[in-house]
Amino acid sequence: MNILLLSRYTRLGASSRLRTMQYLPALAREGLKVQVAPFFDDAYLQALYLGKRKRGSTTGHMLQRMRDMRMTPTPDLIWLEYEALPWVPWLIERAILPRGVPIVSDYDDAVFHRYDKHKLGTVQAFLGKKIGRVMAASALVMAGNPYLGDHARRSGATQVELVPTVIDLDAYEVREDAVDEITLRVGWIGTPQTWQELAHPIHGLLDPLLTEHRALFRAVGASMKPETRGTLEILPWMEDTEVSSIQGMDIGVMPLPDTPWAQGKCGYKLIQYMACGLPVVASPVGVNRDIVEHGVNGFLAESDDDWHTAIETLLNDAELRRRMGAAGRRKVEERYSLQVWGPRVARMLGSVIKSQAHG
Repeated sequence: MNILLLSRYTRLGASSRLRTMQYLPALAREGLKVQVAPFFDDAYLQALYLGKRKRGSTTGHMLQRMRDMRMTPTPDLIWLEYEALPWVPWLIERAILPRGVPIVSDYDDAVFHRYDKHKLGTVQAFLGKKIGRVMAASALVMAGNPYLGDHARRSGATQVELVPTVIDLDAYEVREDAVDEITLRVGWIGTPQTWQELAHPIHGLLDPLLTEHRALFRAVGASMKPETRGTLEILPWMEDTEVSSIQGMDIGVMPLPDTPWAQGKCGYKLIQYMACGLPVVASPVGVNRDIVEHGVNGFLAESDDDWHTAIETLLNDAELRRRMGAAGRRKVEERYSLQVWGPRVARMLGSVIKSQAHG
């Protein structure tokens, strides 16, 4: 059974790496052969993270994607991340996709809001319902949380499965020995863009508290260059050091504004922290409410006072950090691991192919 994976990015892009590519070994074990065809290349993402002009021609990316969509031999299934042709109406996209090949579309973000809440009315008019139409045309929609799943159902999707973004337990271990007994670290992981919008304000809020406790705020991925200034410790994100960077934290945080876009987030940062045995503090937005059990594996913090109290409580209590971290790890093992979801996703994809063959 042959699958064409039309991912948005290469492995450098977190959404593509986690939602699709990390499943490839599990799919291979089930006899599913996957051809990966990303839309954007590494150069595009590297330039984006550096805040530079995007390298490479958008037209070139479009032409390559259209060639991939017509790849021969025709696959048994197309596994689609978000959409095949960004900013192109569904009718054109549908005309280029091979007929008779079932689509499984995957969403870990509210990408439909990129169109239906765009500031330009023309974009809303021509593309506002595009993602909904992709969902409706899919034999299966895999949604990372209920907010995304509900949108798929309202759009007319006939089969929707909630598939959380998960981690590989073999890669994430709880570090038993103290990394630094003197300097505690409140940690966050993301990209330069999300750092400025989401985490930088929280660091500013916590800076006096961190100074008082001689603690640091570790921001992984906030910049491509390492830097330490005051209470801020910036580490560049790299796939091979991602886990060790988190293991060097004592508390993991995930601040989010309560917006439609944030409602579509899948809480992956929280799952990473918890997999490493960290207690977490997060905004009570979207799926964060499901992942964080307040007072059990971490705290939900809405106001500035909530954030200050939660972080201060955890900085002052090593046993509480250990107990909450252990509870978080157990939850990841049971509900958010590749070991649990790998076989499930393989069965989902295989079932779509078999249904098409027997249809």
